[in-house]
Amino acid sequence: MCYMRGELRIGENDIHLGDIGGTPFYIAKDQYAYWQHTQLIIDVVDGRGGMFSLEGPEGKRFLTRSRVFSPAHDGNGGSER
Repeated sequence: MCYMRGELRIGENDIHLGDIGGTPFYIAKDQYAYWQHTQLIIDVVDGRGGMFSLEGPEGKRFLTRSRVFSPAHDGNGGSER
């Protein structure tokens, strides 16, 4: 879900993965435990977003893809060693 800055309540179970376009990106701690060995790729595509998500009325939605880090990746943005 995409929220206006300041509308997302951040708690002790949220992990800041980084920023996208200067906007903080968080994931729940239990989700992080599952996805920590992958590179998450966030994209914007045509389609319907979540009902309460900021991008909903724009006719766009976020699409998340993932790929498992290979031994050649350093885990910091997926760059090759």
